[in-house]
Amino acid sequence: MSGHSKWHNIQKTKGAADAKRSQAFTKVAREIIVAVKTGGSGDPANNSRLATVIAKAKAVNMPNDNIKRTIERALGAGNGDNYESVTYEGYGPSGVAVIVEALTDNRNRTASDVRHAFDKFGGNMGATGCVSWSFDRKGVIVIDNEDGDLEEDTVMMDALEAGAEDFRPSEDIFEVYTDPDAFPAVCEGLEKKGYVFASAGVEMVPQNYIKLTDEGDLKNMEKLIDMLEDNDDVQNVFHNWEQD
Repeated sequence: MSGHSKWHNIQKTKGAADAKRSQAFTKVAREIIVAVKTGGSGDPANNSRLATVIAKAKAVNMPNDNIKRTIERALGAGNGDNYESVTYEGYGPSGVAVIVEALTDNRNRTASDVRHAFDKFGGNMGATGCVSWSFDRKGVIVIDNEDGDLEEDTVMMDALEAGAEDFRPSEDIFEVYTDPDAFPAVCEGLEKKGYVFASAGVEMVPQNYIKLTDEGDLKNMEKLIDMLEDNDDVQNVFHNWEQD
């Protein structure tokens, strides 16, 4: 795992969220609705999937009132929102592995859009399982330390005490890795100690990375990610492109 490239991914994601805050909130709200309906409860203490999504919502600065209203909407008897989870796998330029997670009310539309993005920028969509074997599902919490106010040893001990599996310092950030099931509890433990997250979510973490050197491949890979992330149905895009 390259923390350096991970930080660049976070910076890019954070910038996109700042520029498109409404879209970011809409996507997280959709995840909350699915989590409530799937888990059958609006209480995160009794719905681990909802607890995970709430941690993600807080990391993108979604107001608590918005989270509460979305949960109430999902619990409403007349709620007609009906989304299904679907995952696509494929390859970007030079064989970069890409995983796309979506929530959609029209599987045909979403599949067509995702396939178009791959085809347009020098990639191709593959069969289920073609790249996911080279990723591990982990809870990933990124703590910003750009100002240098946090002590590495203290953050590491707090993270491990909260139940984290791994801790990796990298440039101006600290990366905390958890078992997916432990993610909500670790988030809560770190929040209680006053830590603010630059990013938090359950992610597909690559086991290895590919570095692109061709200028055309670099541009196409960036455009592929942008096009996928701009799609309203797409929730997450994971890849093993090592960015400088």
